[in-house]
Amino acid sequence: MKNMTEENITVSDNSDLEDAGNPELRGYLSKWTNYIHGWQDRFIVLKDSTLSYYKSELESNLGCRGALCLKKAKVKPHEFDDCRFDVSVNDCVWYLRASNPEEKQQWIDVLESFKVESGYGTSSDSSSNGGGLRRHGSVTSLQSTGSHGRTARRLTEKIAELDTYSEVLGKQAVQLQQYFAMCVAAAQSNSDEAVEAIDAVTLADGKCEGNDLRPHVGEVRATSASFKATCTATMQALQQCVELLRRREKQARQAEELYMALKNQLTEARLASKPGPDHEEGPHSTLPDDEFYDAVETGFDKMEEERCARVVPPSVATRDQVELPPPAIDNRLTVHALWPEIDRISTEQMQAAFEGVGGEIGWQLFAEEGDMRMYRREMEVDGMVMDPLKAMHKVRGVSAREMCHYFFNPRYRYEWETTLETMTIVEELSSDAMVFHQTFKRIWPASQRDALFWSHVRASEGNTYAVTNHSTTNPDYPPNTSACIRLYVTVCLACRSEYPAGEQPTRENVVTSIAYCSTVNPGGWAPAGVLRAVYKREYPKFLKRFTSYVVDQCKGKPLAI
Repeated sequence: MKNMTEENITVSDNSDLEDAGNPELRGYLSKWTNYIHGWQDRFIVLKDSTLSYYKSELESNLGCRGALCLKKAKVKPHEFDDCRFDVSVNDCVWYLRASNPEEKQQWIDVLESFKVESGYGTSSDSSSNGGGLRRHGSVTSLQSTGSHGRTARRLTEKIAELDTYSEVLGKQAVQLQQYFAMCVAAAQSNSDEAVEAIDAVTLADGKCEGNDLRPHVGEVRATSASFKATCTATMQALQQCVELLRRREKQARQAEELYMALKNQLTEARLASKPGPDHEEGPHSTLPDDEFYDAVETGFDKMEEERCARVVPPSVATRDQVELPPPAIDNRLTVHALWPEIDRISTEQMQAAFEGVGGEIGWQLFAEEGDMRMYRREMEVDGMVMDPLKAMHKVRGVSAREMCHYFFNPRYRYEWETTLETMTIVEELSSDAMVFHQTFKRIWPASQRDALFWSHVRASEGNTYAVTNHSTTNPDYPPNTSACIRLYVTVCLACRSEYPAGEQPTRENVVTSIAYCSTVNPGGWAPAGVLRAVYKREYPKFLKRFTSYVVDQCKGKPLAI
């Protein structure tokens, strides 16, 4: 990912953005493109509630390559990656990575501020719930289902009761009005003040002068009592309706929250079925094997292109004299705690290197090109492919000692090992043995790997030399404690030089036979078919690249036999 600095982000307060209420934000972020090209640097521009991206800042005047409306967008920080966040609108998702967590948070804060100002979110809305749409108090738009049905029926019954009470109240109000009219008619001779003073109590007592209302006293009392009871029942029914409405509102909110949760789960499940940066190595990966292999193959091609494009100045080229391996085993190694293991494994590997292929061992020829033959045996341990490989090759013009010199010496490793990212010499055991820790470049979708191994170079009879690498342990370099998965290796490069009897060896007449044996435990899950396809493709390329490198390094130098 491109190295980001504060200068990569620009915030402006242009007057033409006042309506949006937010400043403009622009800068470089890494955007995941597809499973072939992985993460790529893109110039991102936030303006007028629209997020746009361009291939580079120079192309920002040529039209954007894509845009999202933030008013309906969901901004979600990644659960584990401190520098990554995702911006999505429905099924369209942009996977973005900043150079550091602070820069990521700056982008998220500004993106969320656009949503708040637009009215599609609130300050309390979090990206985890999609920014949150405004919830309205009305429940009339929600249909009663499930447990809502009983509440709806009870509410209907209460409304029917209110209709009945309304009808009774209407009749009782008419009756009381009639009694009041009779009272007014009986008191026509009284003054206006007297008429106004007549009330239901006076009428009920039958004290109106000039007219005997005593026969209606019982009716008035009964109607008044009934009116009071009806009003009380109406108020109780109204209170029950309010309580039912509150309960239904609560249930409606719960139903809405459940709906949004299920909708988010459905969206995540739908997005999970699409290729994305989370489709990484693992037994539950949904990335098909063919796409997995295409991505890995593209990663190797990109590394090879970078290597070919890298030009080393003549003054920097490493063309020193061959000094290794020494003619005999260094005495310092023989007293080291690792010596028994180093001696045993190195001896076994050298003896097995030039043994015949085929027969009971089960070697299968899987690649052939010129003098090169590649053999393998299929072997899995705990579901992980550990196919032992064996390459037989011949190269003219260089000696076995020269081949092993360049393979062992860490001074040259970055020049011929294209997948190497870092190399650390953990311990120098002697002049012919070292312990290395190496990390390898990550090739998406496979996880990044590292290895901790001892390396020993030695001479044998018949102009034979060999370098053996074998995994080891060290408390300062524990496995699988960082982003890397530890792989375990046993590798042997054995070389034997020959030249015509009776002649002095020269660049023109020396021929070196090479046996390259490798057993690798990947340390983590990867598709078996993909691993075997990668082995078939990469091992011959590696051996050709390395031998060509040695031939080039030895040009113009005396032969070291």
